[in-house]
Amino acid sequence: MPSVKCPTCRKFGDWFAGKYGPFCSHRCRLVDLGKWFAAEHVISEPLKPEHFTKYADLPPGKYLDQPED
Repeated sequence: MPSVKCPTCRKFGDWFAGKYGPFCSHRCRLVDLGKWFAAEHVISEPLKPEHFTKYADLPPGKYLDQPED
């Protein structure tokens, strides 16, 4: 897997291999969560039906959360 940049501290590494991915550490993960709670991060616009068109062929939701055999 290629190196990715931690969204909080911007260090590069294989963060998805660890338990905090895409963050490099528990601290960076909590800093990001705090920014959502403080409204520093926001979703820029409401979701619209056209945002979901590329997912129309997926099976019903009960199958999405189960591991593949």
